[in-house]
Order: sequence, then structure tokens, then C-alpha cells
Amino acid sequence: MESFWSQHPCAQETRQFASRLVMGVREKLEPLDSLIQRFAEHWTLDRIALVDKNILRLGIYELLFREDIPKKASLNEAIEIAKLYGSEDSGKFINGILDRIMNCPADEIVPLGPAAKEASGH
Repeated sequence: MESFWSQHPCAQETRQFASRLVMGVREKLEPLDSLIQRFAEHWTLDRIALVDKNILRLGIYELLFREDIPKKASLNEAIEIAKLYGSEDSGKFINGILDRIMNCPADEIVPLGPAAKEASGH
């Protein structure tokens, strides 16, 4: 990450926020991928484009673990990033999966444990 920040200078607050998101996703990678696999009907992880997969990971992490970020904002930002950097269908694909996860009952978020249930508001 230090290499990235040395090439992309920004405000310290922005750097800290982004770093916390990246580290959070890295920390929860396996359960995030498990949820992607469960909610991406008819798709396997290896078939999902890397850009889309990383947007999903970040979006799910924000939805379930970041109470300071409004859920609708996380969803909308993920869709916009997908439209910008993904394929023509990425926005719809990301929206479908994140919306299902955002609105699913807490007992279906079991792989992420109690902290995720509390953060998801269930």
C-alpha cells in the first residue's frame, strides 16, 4: 500500500479511510467471498471479473461492517464504480448481489458472525 500512496498522494484523512477499507476487506476476505458465491446465482468466483469481484468485496464489507457509511451510499457507490470500471453489465450485476445481501435476514449472514449481524441492523 505504501507504494500506491507514494504514487497517488492525497489528504491524510482520505488515505486513512481508504486504508481502513482495504485492510478490512483483506481481513474478511474468505467470508466475503463465501457470501459472493452464495448470492451470485449461477456464477462461480473464478467466473466473476476481478474488478466486479473486488467491488463486491468492498461493497459487502461496507454494508456489513461499516456503520459509519450509510447502506444506500455503499450500494450506490459500488454501482457507480462498476459502471465506470467494469463491463457494460457490471452495474446491474453488482446491484443485484449487493441489494440481495443488504436486504437478507441476519440468519443468512452466518459466515460473517455476530458483528456482521449487528452491523447489518438485524
